[in-house]
Amino acid sequence: MFQTSVLASGSKGNCILVRSKNTGIIIDAGISLKRIWAALEDLKVPRSIIKAVLISHEHSDHTRSAGALARSLKIPLMITADTYTYCAHRLGKVQDWIHYFETGIEFLVGDILVRPFRSSHDAADPCNFRLEHDERSLGIALDLGYFSKLTILRLQSVHSLILESNHDLKMLMEGPYEPNLKLRVRSEHGHLSNEQAVGLISQVMHPGLKNLVLAHLSETNNHPDLAHNVMNDYLQSIRSDTNLIMADQYCHTPLVDI
Repeated sequence: MFQTSVLASGSKGNCILVRSKNTGIIIDAGISLKRIWAALEDLKVPRSIIKAVLISHEHSDHTRSAGALARSLKIPLMITADTYTYCAHRLGKVQDWIHYFETGIEFLVGDILVRPFRSSHDAADPCNFRLEHDERSLGIALDLGYFSKLTILRLQSVHSLILESNHDLKMLMEGPYEPNLKLRVRSEHGHLSNEQAVGLISQVMHPGLKNLVLAHLSETNNHPDLAHNVMNDYLQSIRSDTNLIMADQYCHTPLVDI
């Protein structure tokens, strides 16, 4: 067994569950504990298998309840030292639960291998992840302004991928954001557009890519149908049977077999 569910994804909060039979990892905890517990209960995932909470970067939509989650379950809060420095005020008393990792150095959480790699985002030490278990692999690529050669390398051959498809460029540029925020979103330290998401997929697509979850959609500058259609048009053009799933800000996805 190797499964994932995006519990929430968007600018108001992000949270991902990855689990094997005996090990669960919460990646980012930017939603309330109440919502996390409710999602786990709905998915019939016992809290007892959650062995760590893993943080990608310090922004509040990824860290809001991370400290509370670690304290509640008495599990490691896995984070880089630089990221911790910038969000310690938000995490509360977690000194007993802090476990530092370094971007680029793999480590085990139970029977799941975690490979963190550098992301391009306006944060202290942002990272994305590749997770492996029982010869299956999951890629997570969110909050990145562009996809580097390293990103492509780490996502090659994954069997499932959770990928940012944040904005439609036309909606962003014609929308209500201030000019400096529009520039930030579309910069190399911002977020991937729907078209950029297709560009990344075109670099890592292979016959074994079973599932593609589009995530971190902007409620202001995107629409689920638009993001879905842009990616689906590409998948149909190459006759791919990859399962395309849309993550949501307010509802969790089903458990997906990686």
